[in-house]
Amino acid sequence: MLSRVWSGTVVGIEGILVGVEVDVAGGLPKTIIVGLPDAAVQESRERVKAAIKNSGFAFPVRQITVNLSPADLRKEGPIFDLPIALGILAASEQVESTHLSDYLFLGEVSLDGSLRGVAGVLPMAVMAAKLGLGGVVVPKENVQEAAVVENVRVYGFNHLLEVAQFLQNPSQFPAAIANRGEEEIETHLDLADVKGQYPARRALEIAAAGGHNLLFVGPPGAGKTMLARRLPSILPPLSFPEALEVSQIYSVAGLLKGKRGLITKRPFRSPHHSASGVALVGGGSLPKPGEISLSHHGVLFLDELTEFKRSVLEFLRQPLEDGFVTISRQRQTVSFPARFTLIASTNPCPCGYYGDSLKECTCSPRQRQQYWAKLSGPLLDRIDLQVVVRRLKPEEMLQLHTGENSHLVRERVIAARERAKIRFQDDPISCNAQMQSHHLRQFCPLDDQCRKLVDGAIRQLGLSARAFDRILKVARTIADLDASPSLQPHHLAEAIQYRFLDRLPY
Repeated sequence: MLSRVWSGTVVGIEGILVGVEVDVAGGLPKTIIVGLPDAAVQESRERVKAAIKNSGFAFPVRQITVNLSPADLRKEGPIFDLPIALGILAASEQVESTHLSDYLFLGEVSLDGSLRGVAGVLPMAVMAAKLGLGGVVVPKENVQEAAVVENVRVYGFNHLLEVAQFLQNPSQFPAAIANRGEEEIETHLDLADVKGQYPARRALEIAAAGGHNLLFVGPPGAGKTMLARRLPSILPPLSFPEALEVSQIYSVAGLLKGKRGLITKRPFRSPHHSASGVALVGGGSLPKPGEISLSHHGVLFLDELTEFKRSVLEFLRQPLEDGFVTISRQRQTVSFPARFTLIASTNPCPCGYYGDSLKECTCSPRQRQQYWAKLSGPLLDRIDLQVVVRRLKPEEMLQLHTGENSHLVRERVIAARERAKIRFQDDPISCNAQMQSHHLRQFCPLDDQCRKLVDGAIRQLGLSARAFDRILKVARTIADLDASPSLQPHHLAEAIQYRFLDRLPY
């Protein structure tokens, strides 16, 4: 007898419908799985066989053929265990098959028949909602992850027997209710903890308001990392579409299993400088998202930037410009979103004290030049804000007074983002850092005084066309923080002075 069960797989962060066809026919006892299965799917034969027996059912002593369609799409992971088990039970007439085609089934089965969570459930729940399926059946561990999707019913179970009972009469089982909760905010990291460093705090506020990339340059102990880790505390909250997109990426990466379904806090990722290119941008034989995609709609913090391999950092150039990364393999090409704010920190020289007023630098100009040569010009050109962080003087360390807290700064950031949102209401962008050339012509016109100021900066600093565009974007954000509808000379002057690396003497 033939049965069909609906399941799914993920390509990039998009769910793809997969039909699990099971045929139980006469012949020598044998189970065959076809349709480009990987090793984990092939091993389903043994897991499913033991699970069916240990759940009180009879495993058919016949020839069983399992086809995963479409046949030209690679299938991976244990996610097909549950639909294969149900297909075998339905084909051998041991469970009710009337409602089998109304639902999407996902999950791994243990040898005793219990269900275990799998990765990538959220994108497939989104797919089920788009296709208008009756619901999604998943392990209990994944139920909150899938329940955040609107317009689809989600049912979570702990055992294969419970799923069999559900198929007898689905209407008797209530669908899961999503627990989205409130936005998570890191309350223990606050800008009020930072003493002094007013130029760096200002740059942090501008970066948050416009989504601009930021580089802190300063000696050891100046507070670069402390400042960077407080950026999420002043960022605006995620909208629901943004939170759903971020959650889909984390679901594909297997980081949502057993947790609340929707990520409501902007991601903050801080990979070690020993990270490989694949770890940073994603990849593998079956491509998975990397750190830049896990930072989507959030912050990617690269501490000790000059300690990263130059070849690894060069991988960032295209995602910083385009907002996504494309990974090509022989069998498939996938794209992962990577619209993140890059914040980095580094010392000004190998010893760390070039330009420091408290300790003398021991590096030669040649050593400093070689040190900065680790970072390519095109990469540095993509960093909008380049800020020097000075060490505090002894009297500043001992003072009790601190700056504004994150809540006050966050309110100004949200107000600036709202102004930008109104300006871009007819465009698919959300902040000033994402503006294209036609946006700059429309929203950043320069009067004669501003034009003269920028012309002098371009000639004196040798700025590239990209650096000029980024100065305009930063100036537009500064104007938004001032609630100014047009760019003024002082907005441009402040944006220009953040191009620290263009003024280096070496």
